[in-house]
Amino acid sequence: MKILEGKNAIITGASRGIGRGIAQVFAQHGANVAFTYSSSVEAAEELEDELTKMGVKAKAYKSNAASFEESQELIAQVSKDFSSIDILINNAGITKDNLLMRMSEEDFDKVIEVNLKSIFNMTKAVQRTMLKQRKGSIINMSSVVGVKGNAGQSNYAASKAGIIGFSKSMALELGSRNIRTNVIAPGFIETEMTAKLDEKIVQGWRDNIPLKRGGSPEDIANACVFLGSDLSNYITGQVINVDGGMLT
Repeated sequence: MKILEGKNAIITGASRGIGRGIAQVFAQHGANVAFTYSSSVEAAEELEDELTKMGVKAKAYKSNAASFEESQELIAQVSKDFSSIDILINNAGITKDNLLMRMSEEDFDKVIEVNLKSIFNMTKAVQRTMLKQRKGSIINMSSVVGVKGNAGQSNYAASKAGIIGFSKSMALELGSRNIRTNVIAPGFIETEMTAKLDEKIVQGWRDNIPLKRGGSPEDIANACVFLGSDLSNYITGQVINVDGGMLT
């Protein structure tokens, strides 16, 4: 039996990068996947088709997790389309990096809205369903930057640190109903975005990681599989760094 067989998962921001990798690995492990995208219809349709061919139910939804109303509508629609919502992975996020002296108020607010308020929106929307089920796993995507900070990323670091505090609070609020809330803090993950960077800079980052390589979306997905599966039934309120030892 596949480890996630029969479970229904929602993944936000899954048309590319880490989210796409999570959706693919979840389908490989037997999960049905509802996922959101913001603009790339073609990429979303391609992923939906790919997942369906793996023998699971998959459906793409155009939805903005930073919108409270759209999050409510999304959960209502997924609840109709799928028999249950067993796993929520809050993955959607953006960066607008700059030193504080050059950062605009708009760029600070936008990162907080997309990265942090979206977690509030989606968790509040899904909790009613999970409370009725008396079970569920919520996995929130933070970052090692949310644990240690980083120059030029004060908005991003604040949003990702906020996710950790929010998740620990939800673990305390929802634990008595068998709803677990955990955090994954990725380190340097190599995606199509990092492929555009100067190779010498990327290699310098790799050299400073104890495992001497960048992570892959699959590395993050495997941690999500564990936290979404019954193997982690007694784990809640935790932050798992998937960073090759970067913060060691």
